[in-house]
Amino acid sequence: MMKVLVIGGGGREHTIVWKIKQSPLVDKVYCAPGNAGIMQEVECVDIPVMDNRALLKFARAAKIDLTIVGPEAPLVNGIVDAFEENGMFCFGPSQKAAELEGSKAFCKYILNKYDIPTADYRIFDDYSQAQAFLLKQNGPIVVKADGLAAGKGVLVCMNRDESLIALDKMMKDKEFGAAGAKVIVEEYMTGDEVSVMALSDGENFVTLMPAQDHKRIFDNDEGPNTGGMGAYAPTPHISPAMLQQIETGIIAPTIKGMALEGRPYKGILYAGLMITRDGPRVVEYNVRFGDPEAQVILPLAESDLMEGILATREGSLQKMKWRNRPGAAVCVVLASGGYPGACEKGKKIHGLDHQWDDGVFVYHAGTARRGRDIVTSGGRVLGVTAVDVSIPRAIDKVYKAIKWIAFDGAYYRKDIAMRALR
Repeated sequence: MMKVLVIGGGGREHTIVWKIKQSPLVDKVYCAPGNAGIMQEVECVDIPVMDNRALLKFARAAKIDLTIVGPEAPLVNGIVDAFEENGMFCFGPSQKAAELEGSKAFCKYILNKYDIPTADYRIFDDYSQAQAFLLKQNGPIVVKADGLAAGKGVLVCMNRDESLIALDKMMKDKEFGAAGAKVIVEEYMTGDEVSVMALSDGENFVTLMPAQDHKRIFDNDEGPNTGGMGAYAPTPHISPAMLQQIETGIIAPTIKGMALEGRPYKGILYAGLMITRDGPRVVEYNVRFGDPEAQVILPLAESDLMEGILATREGSLQKMKWRNRPGAAVCVVLASGGYPGACEKGKKIHGLDHQWDDGVFVYHAGTARRGRDIVTSGGRVLGVTAVDVSIPRAIDKVYKAIKWIAFDGAYYRKDIAMRALR
């Protein structure tokens, strides 16, 4: 029986805690720093995700057998290296491997070198050169901050003026800090964007259920990008034949390429893909579970997540077959007013004590305790997930459930998973 520490405090981490608690291999779970919802399920310790030293000290004192890292920032910060240098098992990619998400320029280098399909692109670290390039472009184009920007550093620009404004935001106004010191300007791809995640032991991998995220803040995919306003799985855009094409043409060469670069990839590899007329192409890689994709993929997983994680340590993933339950899941994110910009915190959340129907799960993200109350503490506050026999049934169930929850300024999209019906 194992003691497990989950690092993070969002909806993804609440889902991971919920899932691994079901494993017969697990005895006790801790979370650092957690949130008000996670606190109701496991013991939370108030340690920031970027404090490698304090997290390591706690893990040693509590005799933790396995640490699971939820967010990307601590992975890019080298937490896995810090733990493993001290003989402690930490699930996630090394700092060198995590650069796949930490630098979009490095990601493009890997994709280009190993002939993995992606958008055409140019990389700039000089504002004048980037500006001169954009002045020559017509039509839609995408401007990306090179570094981590909490899912908000990708600006889809429909014309030249929008692209120049995006460039100014990143390189002149420094809206994304150091993340925007270098930018990637890339071809605008059309198609359906999907998320495919795989467990990797550095050589072998197993793919999880494909999902589709909804990045834009408003219905009909309008407004700025967010960390994700909802997700559903499975996605009808990926047939078994398409999934096999993604595995052989994208996932496998990436894992092989990372090994050849001396950066073996162990952990969750998240491929954000565009399904174009010419087939699947990589939009970006993330080095951890998607959020909110985890909130639909893990409730549909029949396999024991702990077994998969342990197989990545033992290098035995080739023996594992990932199993999913029949049916579908839809997650709708309840966000604070003003998100993804500045938003007020400390709003009391009503309705969390409702008796939910079977197959409804409320995963906490930006929540905190204030006395007896649970209050908002971030932009994305809750992820309400419904599991049912079909996507239409899950849509109906999730929107009935979310109406029971309220707080001042609450906002959610009304069209999550509608693309699946089209």
